[in-house]
Amino acid sequence: MERIGDRPSHDAARRAIRVLGPTLSRLALALALLVLAPAWAAPQDLSPPLAARFSEGVADLAAGRLDAAEAAFRTVIAGGGNRAFVHHNLGIVLQRRGRHTDALVEFRAASRMDPSFGPSHLLEGASLLALGQPTMAVRALSRASELMPREPAVHLQLADACERIADVICLTDEYRTLAESAPANPEYAYRLGKAYLRLSQWTLTRMQTIDPKAARLSQAKGREYLEQGRPDLAEAAFLDAVTRDATLDDVYLALARLYMAGGRLDDASRAVARALALVPESKVAQGLQSSIESARARRLPQSRHP
Repeated sequence: MERIGDRPSHDAARRAIRVLGPTLSRLALALALLVLAPAWAAPQDLSPPLAARFSEGVADLAAGRLDAAEAAFRTVIAGGGNRAFVHHNLGIVLQRRGRHTDALVEFRAASRMDPSFGPSHLLEGASLLALGQPTMAVRALSRASELMPREPAVHLQLADACERIADVICLTDEYRTLAESAPANPEYAYRLGKAYLRLSQWTLTRMQTIDPKAARLSQAKGREYLEQGRPDLAEAAFLDAVTRDATLDDVYLALARLYMAGGRLDDASRAVARALALVPESKVAQGLQSSIESARARRLPQSRHP
């Protein structure tokens, strides 16, 4: 067990959080963020008797002896050890007992004494989620994210809070952060994919509300039809989009790809020409034009030698 003044760090807790990954529970989260001995606590920060009592409380908490741990931490506070790390650990005890309202008092006390200590903001957010207060949890967890931007637990909890308040943009941002920080983690990639689907659905609903006749809405429908393997409906949607707004070069390119896939090279060529008329420097359009010409050349009958 590390002692106050040994210059400990929170690396062990961070490793625990990373190992827990996407299956992180609030109980496991609290245990991972148990402050064995804060790096900013000097040897003289607590008197020897209080330091010993604090260490006893940490040992009791780690062993699951919650009554003894709570008594130890309260004794330290009452004896003059009113420190952020003591309140933080007392908050963990209360959180493990399901006393989230009382735990909030301790985490917030720790945050007032040391506003830069991210774990207290994180566990405050976890207790707020347990109490069914996701909007307030977002605020606490956002502060934790500022202080601990690379901690997976922060983004997992914040994603949970954002999902509860139906903030799909925030939800997607958090899972994107997780997926970028651990590209080999399939769970993060899966959750990001689900978030993107929800974002797409939210966007379509929003567009429908703002302007049900928007050209981009027809374009989005065309893409959905393509994903469903319905090229005829996709073509109709794309054509509707350019009828509503003839300046959408990317829709002409979508039509060109659709026509090429169906072997309709003349239609594809005309669609690319419309895109190039709008954006002459488009490398994508130029590449499609070359592909169409190559496909046409392959269709020409081979000349026979006499």
